[in-house]
Amino acid sequence: MKQIKTNWAALFTIAATFGITNLSAQESLTITVKNGLGIERNEVVAITSKSLTGFLKGKKESDIRVKNANGQTEPLQWIDYDGDKKSDELLFMAAVKGKASAKYTLINAPGTPEPQSKYTTYSRFVPERTDDYTWENDKVAFRTYGPDAQQRTEQKRENGTLSSGIDIWLKRTPESIINKWYKGYLTDPMFYHSDKGEGYDPYHVGASRGTGGTGIWEKDSLLVSKNFTGYKTIATGPLRTVFELDYAPYSPYEVKETKRISLDLNTNFSKFEISYTSKKPLPNFSTGITLHSNEGKAELFTDRGIVAHHEKIDGIYIGEGIVMAPGIIQKAFINKSKTKDQSNVIVVTKATGKTTYYAGFAWAKAGQATNEAEWNALLKKQAEIVANPLIITVK
Repeated sequence: MKQIKTNWAALFTIAATFGITNLSAQESLTITVKNGLGIERNEVVAITSKSLTGFLKGKKESDIRVKNANGQTEPLQWIDYDGDKKSDELLFMAAVKGKASAKYTLINAPGTPEPQSKYTTYSRFVPERTDDYTWENDKVAFRTYGPDAQQRTEQKRENGTLSSGIDIWLKRTPESIINKWYKGYLTDPMFYHSDKGEGYDPYHVGASRGTGGTGIWEKDSLLVSKNFTGYKTIATGPLRTVFELDYAPYSPYEVKETKRISLDLNTNFSKFEISYTSKKPLPNFSTGITLHSNEGKAELFTDRGIVAHHEKIDGIYIGEGIVMAPGIIQKAFINKSKTKDQSNVIVVTKATGKTTYYAGFAWAKAGQATNEAEWNALLKKQAEIVANPLIITVK
């Protein structure tokens, strides 16, 4: 699979400044995480391995631990983004009160047990149901579809899905459900379409954008790709899952996309970092949310970089949304169509070769947002978090 040459590290949410001296002589480092917002935040933070070079000299990554101010050891995760067998980042979960800082200590502790995260992020390719790619954390789950599912549709065989839209799974347990639900599918194809206490999948995507699918808006229609053609799993958890999906060229512009999608623990939002090329200059690059049968309510808060959709599925509230930097939005609008699965909220951005946004949802039965006001508040909070990343200092 072709590697993305974009400097992805520069796009991650966590901004870091590093002041490091005499690391080769240190057995510990102090990590300060500063929160500029007035809200308490519990987020995954990242420290580049390059900034830890001196400290790590002569040590094993497997012996490194992170302690909080109370002396408790925190779960951590190393990620190799470029596949060179060398870690690029160290992740851990930081808890910081509003307008405050929290201190953590990085130590070398050979022989001490590595703490396990109570819950996890997870993603994988799913060949047992054609070829889905599915991902989740403790709050939400998503999936999208591969070439076998496309071929089945085009050949009019069963179990086909022709869509580059993003499906959402309504889970109401913090436990991982992907493997369990697909195992149930093997003996009962309707297994995860009924709620057995953990949630279910009643969400219809079809040819729509689902929650966060992409396309090119032109002449009152959305040009979209077919299913993904290749995948690359980069990390599965416990704190962050990361993967890439490739798409074949589509439309008269021959747009070719690679989507790097990541999902952290303790958030309702997947992060989409998309790079794309085209044979002809593009008029825009767009994303959106399905309006299903136009029975829900869409709200556009483009000055905040927020698009919200509110609906009920089987009588229960669900909110979907997209968050991005307001400055990249050209326009956002509600496009209602008489054609099945072609009604979407569309967010149009300037075509620059790369786009970053967050797409997510909340289901009332999961307890994270039970009405429009609560979901809009979560979207606003996410927009503030994106605009005001935690600041990390290591010394």
